[in-house]
Amino acid sequence: MYKSLSTGAIGVKADLAMAADLAARHGFDAVHLNLREVAALGAGQTAEILARAGVRAAGFGLPIQYRQSEAEFAAALTELAGLLPAAQALGVTRATTWVPSWHDTLDFAANHAFLRGRFGRIAVLLRDHGIRFGLEFLGPKTLRDGHPFEFIHTMDGMLAFCDEIGTGNVGLLLDAYHWYTAGGTLADLARLTDAAIVDVHVNDAPAGVPLDKQLDGVRGLPGETGVIGVPAFLRAIAAIGYTGPVMVEPFSQRVRELPPEDAVRVTGEALNQVWRAAGI
Repeated sequence: MYKSLSTGAIGVKADLAMAADLAARHGFDAVHLNLREVAALGAGQTAEILARAGVRAAGFGLPIQYRQSEAEFAAALTELAGLLPAAQALGVTRATTWVPSWHDTLDFAANHAFLRGRFGRIAVLLRDHGIRFGLEFLGPKTLRDGHPFEFIHTMDGMLAFCDEIGTGNVGLLLDAYHWYTAGGTLADLARLTDAAIVDVHVNDAPAGVPLDKQLDGVRGLPGETGVIGVPAFLRAIAAIGYTGPVMVEPFSQRVRELPPEDAVRVTGEALNQVWRAAGI
């Protein structure tokens, strides 16, 4: 596995050239991409930018919405089909999105059927371009509070859903904060395989907050509080042979308020620290 920078995840606005340069100077091996930017640049120019900085391409977040009307979704799929050849030419093999753990009008069965259909169509398109599709479950109970219908919010639940989609290229976007808030254990991680994980996010949770009161948008840099135990988390996924990127997603107001250079520097330092502590 390797360290990747997503500037957007730490509140830094940067084009690919700036992101790649910052990543290289602060200890990252890769960058997460904006697929629309890659398609606009073209695979050749994107590869040149990455090569100059000495970093690799990690993956990209799904650039289309999947919860709109059928006509809008069909148009979005057409747009996605036009963007993917650039990613394929670049050798990018990982795409991700998050899955809400609630719905206000669809019960579990109806929401399951709807999302299985939508994600199945996206996954086939990605598979045709050699790309795996990672789905993120959201663990915090506070996200589900106040909504009439709960949806998948655990690792095992999302793994089963990935299998039910049935395209053979769908797995987890495994976020340490969501694993923790869903009550996950290291033994749970030990049951995974590299093939089950598409991408990994690391971060920390505030100290002194009960598990069922943790808020999704209030986190910290990995190792900042020690609540999650990120080194043990990293050792666990290293032990099952995970080969993909590890990205920091701290949702930290402190980091967002820093100048870009400082924000990337403290993020890299935090990731390097837990990496060393994990012994990997």
